[in-house]
Amino acid sequence: MNAIKRNIPNIITLANLTCGLFAIIFAFQGNLTTASLCIFAGAFFDFFDGLAARLLKVSGELGKQLDSMADMVTFGVAPGFILFHFIFYLSNDIIFRHSMNDSQLFFPASLALLIPIFSAVRLANFNIDTRQTTSFIGLPTPALAIFVAAMPHIDFNQFPMFVDLQFLTLISIILPLLLVVEMPLFSLKFSKEESLSSRLNIFRIILILSAVILFFVFQFAAIPFIVILYLILSLLNNIL
Repeated sequence: MNAIKRNIPNIITLANLTCGLFAIIFAFQGNLTTASLCIFAGAFFDFFDGLAARLLKVSGELGKQLDSMADMVTFGVAPGFILFHFIFYLSNDIIFRHSMNDSQLFFPASLALLIPIFSAVRLANFNIDTRQTTSFIGLPTPALAIFVAAMPHIDFNQFPMFVDLQFLTLISIILPLLLVVEMPLFSLKFSKEESLSSRLNIFRIILILSAVILFFVFQFAAIPFIVILYLILSLLNNIL
């Protein structure tokens, strides 16, 4: 029984990894909406593996390393391939394997591979950086992943910038750089030792309320703007 209890968080982490693997498969089939839903499911499991570990009071080096490996696939490789195919299919619907040599979109689409490359650096650094116990240094990989995963669900008539090649090329460069930039970002974990009216908690509440309102109004299109708001509020917190 103890062995089962000890491995429940690891099983949830493996569910996260499985979601990432399916996301990659669907991305290569051109089914980007289903691929992105797999990433959202992976983010759900990623949240609950840590919660399960805390509730069950089990932790260990295996779980820590396994979590990083799962995150690398689900929040690094999978969103990289989703964005790659999203850009590649921007002006054509032909199968990637039959057209990669002739497409002018191959190079800008390849910039999306910066996501898994910089995610590897981000996750490796997270495991050895003692400063990131209660906050983050650089954008967390799940935040980048859901930013990308939201894109196939957006109404492009309402938000045409998400099918603009220059905009997509720009975010293919900026998002990976945000993973490794030395910028402190607050976490959403409320501390019992902090007053609810503290500046940091006010920023957290603003972010949560804004996220709920934006998602209610704009659905998946809200997610990229919620991530941007998170960055802005973190910057304000650092300045103040």
